[in-house]
Amino acid sequence: MQILTKFLVAAALAVAVFTTATPAGAEPKTLRIGLADDPDMLDPTLARTYTSRIVFAALCDKLVDITPELDIAPQLATEWHWVDDNKGLVLKLRPGVKFQDGEKLDAAAVKFSIERHLTMPGSNRKAEISAISAVEIIDDLTVKLVLKAPFAPLLAALSDRAGMIVSPKAAQAPGDFANHPVCAGPYKFAERVAQDRIVLERFADYWNKDAVHFDRIVYLPIPDSTIRLANLQSGGLDLLERLAATDLENTRKDTRLKVSSTTSLGYQALVVNINNGPHAKGPLSDPRAREALEASIDRKALNDVVFNGIFTPGNQWVEPKNPFYVKSHPIPGRDLAKAKQLLAAAGMPNPQLTLVAANSPETIRAAQVIQAMAGEAGFDIKIEAAESISAIQASVDGKFDIYMNNWSGRSDPDGNLYNFVSCKAPPAFNVSHYCDPTVDAELDAARSAGDAAGRLAHYAKVADHILADRPLIYLWHPTLLFAMNAKLAGFTPYPDGLVRPQGLVLNP
Repeated sequence: MQILTKFLVAAALAVAVFTTATPAGAEPKTLRIGLADDPDMLDPTLARTYTSRIVFAALCDKLVDITPELDIAPQLATEWHWVDDNKGLVLKLRPGVKFQDGEKLDAAAVKFSIERHLTMPGSNRKAEISAISAVEIIDDLTVKLVLKAPFAPLLAALSDRAGMIVSPKAAQAPGDFANHPVCAGPYKFAERVAQDRIVLERFADYWNKDAVHFDRIVYLPIPDSTIRLANLQSGGLDLLERLAATDLENTRKDTRLKVSSTTSLGYQALVVNINNGPHAKGPLSDPRAREALEASIDRKALNDVVFNGIFTPGNQWVEPKNPFYVKSHPIPGRDLAKAKQLLAAAGMPNPQLTLVAANSPETIRAAQVIQAMAGEAGFDIKIEAAESISAIQASVDGKFDIYMNNWSGRSDPDGNLYNFVSCKAPPAFNVSHYCDPTVDAELDAARSAGDAAGRLAHYAKVADHILADRPLIYLWHPTLLFAMNAKLAGFTPYPDGLVRPQGLVLNP
């Protein structure tokens, strides 16, 4: 109860802090969103967490967006076309757009942001748009992205953080941009208290301001799904992301609330440490041990026990109904006898492993089920639970044998795959430190292929390698569950899991 009270007080304080800025007689309209973890840095070039993307959906518009059906839709760019045998993309920008510091958004600003993504030390966007060799300004509202080779995932990449355009003035000012980000979204940054709240205020000069109905948004990180739901039930939140599957039935029965859902683009996988840091030469450096670990897991039972059977078991970077799923590699069943035989052949009947996982209840429960399943094969797994950002850092530093990786997913399969297995991927993503030149060649070929069939053929060859090498052992694809006040209208679930504030309104 003390923890619940803490979050309720935080929500009240976050609303109260800015009440004085509201004109007399006008009640501020605040949307309070419960997040499953605290976002990392609010800089689209450097950020890597799912919850930072949820905040960016209100803070930073992108060149393009996706629809719920995964079509590419205009946002800061109103139209585009391919040129030069698909080695150039020309984008026409929306006129009259301003950044939240009052500066105009033009082709020069787009050039600045794209080049920042490509050249900034520590950029997590570079690999996503590495095909761009130059950015040319055609006129004040027209920009051309010059490519080294045709690049099929480009528009999909520009519908996420790689397409977010930041204010050049703010980004070049002294200090850490992430502490006061300035973009061109419907809400501007107001305040952040680590592990407590992020507050955004409505941007009066937003280009689509008629679609924005709240004066501010308060994001409250509440890792415990039970407490997050209790805050919603008590009125401390208006909306929460990642409702626990085990809470779905009771939440649907609560007439004060409603639930919205969609299938996620993402996946949950066990990332295996192959060559990273202090655990690089651990038991899982032997491919037989990795094969045994996968053979010990029953994906369907895992889904049934932890998620009431509503998630989708999987064994690849896209779910089985996705057109890019490689059907020649179906989901393997559990084979406990095979797992034991493989460990015996490797001369390690009882290997000891460290499994690092974020400390959300569902993630830890899944880790415990995996621990028990693998234990029947002979594995001795120790679970190390940590706050989400700390768990990510432990994976980057190689302080794990297995890491529970929750990837929120992208609309193009390249975004679910390249950064996690390519030799050229950022070390913040390829924490396994897996590297196979053949896989890289096929990934690059899939990026350049002119049609879906051609791309799938290259992904099939990628699957031949990584599903045997197992730098990641894919487990399931989530169903995204959003719970909200029954009076909240205008919410549409998107497969990328982002909460877009445009059109949201709280009815009396």
